[in-house]
Amino acid sequence: MISSHAEGVATLAKEVLLEPFLRWLRLRKVLPHIPVGCQLLDVGCGHAASFLKAIAPRVDRAVGVDFKVKEMQFENIQTVQQRLADQLPFEDASFDVVTMLAVLEHIEQEKQILQEIHRVLKPNGKLVLTVPSVWAQPVLEFLSYRLKIVDEREIRDHKRYYDRSRLKRVLVGETQFCNFNHRYFQLWMNNFCTVTKGIKA
Repeated sequence: MISSHAEGVATLAKEVLLEPFLRWLRLRKVLPHIPVGCQLLDVGCGHAASFLKAIAPRVDRAVGVDFKVKEMQFENIQTVQQRLADQLPFEDASFDVVTMLAVLEHIEQEKQILQEIHRVLKPNGKLVLTVPSVWAQPVLEFLSYRLKIVDEREIRDHKRYYDRSRLKRVLVGETQFCNFNHRYFQLWMNNFCTVTKGIKA
């Protein structure tokens, strides 16, 4: 069973200081990996689906899933309100790209959600994800608990932090993705990783 993303975390009426800036940094990193005209799924899109709105001119269709988002359909964007505790509500091989930005660290059972992402990706489809690194934990806790410029409830909901070897183990060793590509960014505070779904022989 896949536990929900930050199930007990209430949505803030107003974002704390650093949140929009951190989202902008992730967008800059991810955008080159989104082909023009693709079908994209954003897992854990957040209550405002801000990432989807930012990339809307680039994609043919974009769908966001999150327990915090209101269901809506406008132009080429759709949002689906669902806890990440069950199967993703999509057919096999539905998407060219799946993004998962600052979400995996909140999921109790990481392997199950990654298997679902693998299922809904088309052959040669790409998963693009960001997760905080092991070195980020004390920094994020200081920024949130002491300085209050990062959402404290989000940081307390982190189940784990990642380094390259842990990501490779769960993505390649356990979930059978291939073409593992990894780098650290934001002064080694974040992991940026892409993998693809291989074609069965």
